Amino acid sequence: MSGVGFGIGQRPVNRRQRMVKSLWTGIWLVYLSAPVTDLLHGGHSTGVRVLGWIGLAAFVTWYMLLVFRTGRGERNGLVLGSLAVLAAQSALLALSLGREWLVLFVYVSIASGAALPLRMARWTIPAACALLTAVALAVPGGRSYLASLLIPALLGGFAMTGVRELVRTTIALREARATVAQLAANEERLRLARDLHDLLGHSLSLITLKSELAGRMLPDQPGKAAQQVADIEQVSRQALVDVREAVTGYRRPRLSAELAGARVALTAAGVTADLPGEPDLTGVPEESESALAWALREAVTNVVRHSGARRCAVELLHRQTLDGPVLELAVEDDGSGGPGDGHGNGLTGLTERLTKAGGTLEASPLKHGFRLVARVPSAGPADVGSPA
Repeated sequence: MSGVGFGIGQRPVNRRQRMVKSLWTGIWLVYLSAPVTDLLHGGHSTGVRVLGWIGLAAFVTWYMLLVFRTGRGERNGLVLGSLAVLAAQSALLALSLGREWLVLFVYVSIASGAALPLRMARWTIPAACALLTAVALAVPGGRSYLASLLIPALLGGFAMTGVRELVRTTIALREARATVAQLAANEERLRLARDLHDLLGHSLSLITLKSELAGRMLPDQPGKAAQQVADIEQVSRQALVDVREAVTGYRRPRLSAELAGARVALTAAGVTADLPGEPDLTGVPEESESALAWALREAVTNVVRHSGARRCAVELLHRQTLDGPVLELAVEDDGSGGPGDGHGNGLTGLTERLTKAGGTLEASPLKHGFRLVARVPSAGPADVGSPA
């Protein structure tokens, strides 16, 4: 994502996200106030202060680099070497500048838990605490600081091991979810390919055979050839119906989307569009909505291609009939008529689709134009039988 936030275990991908992670990592450096106060008001000489600031800056830089890059596949040997450098810096600064610098060992313990797997961190965290104890006993007044630093070092280090495992688990779950989504998409593509192969393989083979047979019969037996051509048409229509049924679950149109598409198509064709707003489809079965969406698409296609109309009006109404509540779609234009005499292939297929959904289709020419009315049930079978 390109925004500021990003999920746990997800690497920052731009400058803003890197800044956010640096801020959340660096906010815990506030506990270095004791060494900073010691440098400012500890009465050290100028040379010691300069060396102290350099040592503190080197420690913070090394710590931030180690924690910030946690989980990027570094070798454990490199991480152990970095932790050894941090521990050596902490011991040197504490022994040289005083007990206020013992807090650096807490960061060494936390870095151990964050950067190492649990099987290694369970040894390095106690080792950092043991080194903290040894240095505290060697530094004047360090014994009084030991109790307040030892428990945070232990708890902070082992808490970071939990955070590390949580990050690893989150990454694994994210990868597993992506894999499942990819497998589901592949399975759906395989299903569609399998269905189309099963549906069209037989039909196309039969069409090929009948076409060859009709070609051989045509010179001497035109009547039988015509029968073969009629059979080819019947097989083609059935194959088209089968394909539509196969892809219904793969691509189901929505009425709101078709209304938006109709407005674009009519406007592009120079037809004034009078369309309803967002439809209220509460309780309307999905099959009924899909059938009306196909009806709207077919009607608008005919208006654009065949009618030569200048205006097209679409109405969407809820009506109560003797057979129950219906949702009615009416498309009327002022053109020269419909797609031709009788119902074309598109309207025939549309009639079949509406009939399957329990609806009806009426298409008739007007004195000036053409009108198509499609009706589908607007309630499920359980709702139709209930009293109004």
